[in-house]
Amino acid sequence: MNAPGTEFLDTNVLVYAFSTDARAGTAEKLLARGCRVGLQGLNEFANVARRKLGMSWPEVRDALDVIRTLSSATVPMDLESHAAALAMAERYRLSFFDALMVASALGAGCTTFWSEDMQDGLLVDGRLLVRNPFAGAAGG
Repeated sequence: MNAPGTEFLDTNVLVYAFSTDARAGTAEKLLARGCRVGLQGLNEFANVARRKLGMSWPEVRDALDVIRTLSSATVPMDLESHAAALAMAERYRLSFFDALMVASALGAGCTTFWSEDMQDGLLVDGRLLVRNPFAGAAGG
């Protein structure tokens, strides 16, 4: 496995870590490893936690505190990653929001991007490998 500072978690992994879904255990283990997260992922998590997980605002704040504490770093979004995402969305046929996350991970020097929403095994720019942590697992 990679060093925690070289791994990046997509929003879906964060959401599963705070759910009762069968994938929660795997997601919790990845979160506990100290992987990086993006500011976009924190924002998306807050939205999904309210809408789909039914968390109260205090529960959302507490969950975000846990994510920020366990993560080795929170990667911000900037204009450079925005521009890179436009090119990646077109080249790799990613949704723009997925491409933004991938661009943030690349900008942070990550080599593994954990997500179930993208093609498992996709190698982006020869440097970032997309991996589905739930492939082959129940519910994945």
